[in-house]
Parts: sequence; C-alpha cells; structure tokens
Amino acid sequence: MNSAEVRNLVAGILGGIAPEADLAQVGDDDDLRQTLDLDSMDFLNLVVGLHAQTGVDIPEADYPRLFTLAGIMDYFRG
Repeated sequence: MNSAEVRNLVAGILGGIAPEADLAQVGDDDDLRQTLDLDSMDFLNLVVGLHAQTGVDIPEADYPRLFTLAGIMDYFRG
C-alpha cells in the first residue's frame, strides 16, 4: 500500500468516526489523536476500521505505532 492509498484509507475511516476531522491539515508525523481531537474510542474505531478494510490483525501492543500517519504508512507497507 503506498502513501496516497494509506491517506485515502485513513481519511475514509475517519470520515465515519469524526466527520469534522480534516486530514489535509495533519502532517505525517503529527499525533492524530491530538491534532484531530480523537478520544480513545475514536482511536480504537480507527484501528478497527484499519483492520476491517485491510484484513491485517493489529495487536494492542502495536497501537502506539499507529498514532501518526507516518506510523500507519510504515505499518501497512511492511
């Protein structure tokens, strides 16, 4: 999955969780939770959405790797 595909995937999932969130305003290394004001349930729903859309199991120990777009891109590229 390339960077644009990951951005589109995350934008689509966040659209259902936090429709007011503007992913265009988020830098690759910005903490999604802080920048988009996501609470713990919003973040968990993002992780569940990533799993549902990709089929990749994401153990809870890996959640900190998904706090940024760069982390999500790295996670799904390799």
